[in-house]
Amino acid sequence: MTVRLLLADDQELVRSALCALLELEEDFEVVASVGRGDEVVDAARSHQPDVALLDIEMPGLDGLAAAAVLKVQVPACRVVVLTTFGRAGYLRRAMEAGVAGFVVKDAPSEVLASAIRRVMRGERVVDPALAASTLAAGESPLTARERDVLTVARSGATVAEIATKLYLSEGTVRNYLSAAIAKTSARNRLDALRTADERGWL
Repeated sequence: MTVRLLLADDQELVRSALCALLELEEDFEVVASVGRGDEVVDAARSHQPDVALLDIEMPGLDGLAAAAVLKVQVPACRVVVLTTFGRAGYLRRAMEAGVAGFVVKDAPSEVLASAIRRVMRGERVVDPALAASTLAAGESPLTARERDVLTVARSGATVAEIATKLYLSEGTVRNYLSAAIAKTSARNRLDALRTADERGWL
């Protein structure tokens, strides 16, 4: 049985190398390759892959958000997150999005191939060290809105700009920022952003 694969990574060189690597496996066929997260669902609908390999950091839509949409709109497609960012918070969000596998990019190629085959057998595949660190880190204390505000703040946006982008009042944005700072035990919003980013909560 041939496993049909969809690749999504915003780095062309990485995507091409992955495609070439996976095509060496007799039972794999790369049927689609995209460079943006917001192209994933359309490609999956058009090509009906068995497994989608998604990077996390992509323009348009991040890989975890794309995975959540795939789960609803193309439920037969299993998702393996393949990322440079082996962060505990990312793994937790991936599991919540229905991701079947989570592999870091520095893993050997045979680990990725094995993960794809195991996912096709209905298994859930997660790097053991990452699973342990996720359990140790605990759940994100941030609400969805606090996470939204910090994500927009990442670009250096002012309170007024964050308020405009998220359709909130400036006072509400300040309240969310204060709550996020307190929950991350940070000194200021930049510190809160750094802490949340490092833990994969954004």
